[in-house]
Amino acid sequence: MTKNTANETERMVITRIFDAPRELVWNAWTDPKYVMQWWGPKGFTAPVCKIDFRVGGKFLCCMRGPDGTEGWNGGEYFEIVPYEKIVYSMYFADSEGNKVDAAEYGINHEAMDDAHDVVTFEDLGDGRTRVTLIGNESMESARESGQVEGYNQILEKFAAVLQEMARGR
Repeated sequence: MTKNTANETERMVITRIFDAPRELVWNAWTDPKYVMQWWGPKGFTAPVCKIDFRVGGKFLCCMRGPDGTEGWNGGEYFEIVPYEKIVYSMYFADSEGNKVDAAEYGINHEAMDDAHDVVTFEDLGDGRTRVTLIGNESMESARESGQVEGYNQILEKFAAVLQEMARGR
């Protein structure tokens, strides 16, 4: 049994139901003009987000904190099932998209070897969509590092973006 299989049940999993149809949720998740509105925890902005949304494509997003400090995340897409699932890697990066150690940002992050992040989009049939995030670290590590809290704040911002999109703005 590999380390990843043994830890499968321990992986960070965050689920949220949004009052928006799946196509709208998908678009907000994959279009950089919307991602820039919700990426990063409360108080953070995302001044840069580049997405080459295809298998083998890469993404690079910047989070700017209230004090002006910047953190970058990069990644690569491994599987895309339109409106259903995205499998990708995500890592801490520099502004050019080169991978850097999380410690350079003062973050203790214990990624599982060869574990990819996964996000699924489930149409609940009543104009609502369930989004499930499966991270590349254990739930215990994600709680300790602040990942769970950060993702919950990101999903609050995401919900607000969906409301604006639903209003046609």
